Amino acid sequence: MSAPRRSVLALALLSMLVEEPMHAYRMQQLIKERRKDDVVNVSQRNSVYQTIQRLVRDGLAEIASTERTDNRPERITYRITDAGRTTLGEWLRTMLSTPALEYPEFPAALSFLPNLAPPAAIVELTTRVARLEERLTMLDAEIAQVTRFLPRLFAIESEYQRQVVAAELTYVRNLVEDLRAERITWPFVDGAPVWPG
Repeated sequence: MSAPRRSVLALALLSMLVEEPMHAYRMQQLIKERRKDDVVNVSQRNSVYQTIQRLVRDGLAEIASTERTDNRPERITYRITDAGRTTLGEWLRTMLSTPALEYPEFPAALSFLPNLAPPAAIVELTTRVARLEERLTMLDAEIAQVTRFLPRLFAIESEYQRQVVAAELTYVRNLVEDLRAERITWPFVDGAPVWPG
């Protein structure tokens, strides 16, 4: 049998089950209530259910109880298994110690930037600057709110995100400045870049 497939959502669900047995909807709600949905995509309830089913299939979680009330669908409560606890620790150690090769959209968009005319690129990147500034303001407020009531430990993912957003903001501001000063430019004719040669 192959090793269970690691994912951020699977890690989050196993972490929820360490606290106590619970049903999938409750796990999704807790992730949102704790604002972990900034780092874990739980926007699609179906993906939560599919992931918990995979965890059960892989022996990392199991059904603790099943109940049905009136004409409502069955509510299944899950709990973590010993194998799940072991795997959670292994995944967490790997995710903390080993940088992963990820494929975010923004670097990909930058690699194809010449498909926009330089003035259009400036417009879009300037919009990104404004959105990054808004994100920084939101993260600052979130960190301040969390640390008012809880130890700093509960805000460290937001602190990390803040550092990443601040670094990106600095980079994009400099890129816009370089584009405006034409230190970076490319020929663009009839809706397409013109490549040398």
